[in-house]
Amino acid sequence: MRVKGLMSSLKWLYPGMRIKRWLLLVPVGMAVAFAGVVILAGTQIIDIVGPLYNVAWKWRGITLDDPNTKLIFGLSFIALGLLLVFISLRQVVRSITGVLSPELQGKLADVVFQRRYLAQGQSIVVIGGGTGLSTMLRGLKQYTSNIVAIVTVTDDGGSSGRLQREMGVLPPGDIRNCLVALADAEPLMTKLFQYRFGDKDEFIGHSFGNLLIAAMTQITGDFERAVKETSNILAIRGRVLPSTIQQVRLQAVFEDGTMADGETNISEAGIPIKHVLLQPSNVKPLEETLKAIETADCIVLGPGSVYTSIVPNLLVQGIPEAIAASEAEKVYVCNVMTQPGETDCFTAADHVKAMASHSDLRTFNYVLVNRTEPNKTLLDKYAESNQFFVEPNVAEVREMGYRPVLGDFISQTDVVRHDPAKLAEAIVKLIY
Repeated sequence: MRVKGLMSSLKWLYPGMRIKRWLLLVPVGMAVAFAGVVILAGTQIIDIVGPLYNVAWKWRGITLDDPNTKLIFGLSFIALGLLLVFISLRQVVRSITGVLSPELQGKLADVVFQRRYLAQGQSIVVIGGGTGLSTMLRGLKQYTSNIVAIVTVTDDGGSSGRLQREMGVLPPGDIRNCLVALADAEPLMTKLFQYRFGDKDEFIGHSFGNLLIAAMTQITGDFERAVKETSNILAIRGRVLPSTIQQVRLQAVFEDGTMADGETNISEAGIPIKHVLLQPSNVKPLEETLKAIETADCIVLGPGSVYTSIVPNLLVQGIPEAIAASEAEKVYVCNVMTQPGETDCFTAADHVKAMASHSDLRTFNYVLVNRTEPNKTLLDKYAESNQFFVEPNVAEVREMGYRPVLGDFISQTDVVRHDPAKLAEAIVKLIY
């Protein structure tokens, strides 16, 4: 066995490996650095080595008898030696990674940063769905790779709803968005996952990522494993988990006593919602989900649609209990704008009341509230769609026993949404 190992090690010395030259440069650099140390030492060794340098530089009138000259030469040789060692080791690493993983060429420092530095980051669990959650994940992944996104599976509209009805898979849309948000893959790969087929395509309305997750589910026979395999393809920072792997349907009871089934029907009803529930009501979460909540340093609810993206996760048996039992910092990120058909005329306090009314357990302590109103042009644009700025009435939030955190958390472009960097920074500050 030892002979076999020795023979394998000797392969590093074969011609064409492009490693020998750089390995040989290591002892050369060390010798040069040692010579610098000898020059600086001023011990008996210098009496032996020093004359050699004096002879070499005598023709230029330079000797090592002068202390300043000795210091300059000593430090120069040490710097040169260390530089040679650094270059040789760097080239050895480049030669190896160039063969094993060519795509890492020039990006090795980024990979080490992700897998070493970010791996030591705080453990953050985010719960919700929709574009709000994926937006926040883009900011959080700059601070840590210990992220677990717990995502709702009640979407029954668009591509996700069609795949659920036609193939029997859980809705992949929100999960796909979170995977792309956490991805470290090449930009072209993430664009591919988000690509949506047009009117002239056979798969009109479907996104490529949704189809891939659905196909992976059929191949593996397991939606959870399909998400994990897709995570590997995108090389994501963290994990994405469905809140449950059981087929569920969202149901709403409105203030007028009527009811509606399905996320799409609930949003389109336009009637104030009293509360929502899951059918069946006894669905269970993954053990991995409960473990992530138990070991989290911070648990973040939202941002996203209160009734159709965040609350459905809290209706899965075991999740609210795990959150309440956790010693982590617990944060609810309030939406910036109201949502037609769900949170019409809602203030920040109304959002908090809606969240709290769906559980007897306390699932958050802090409330992140945006205090900066968008510019008038954007407000007028959103008003046409019956969407309005959420009033940051933090006094009422505080009276309810929660700790509001006010700040400028939005990014004003052509749309009003949370700024990933600002939101992530505020959450990380709460942890510390």
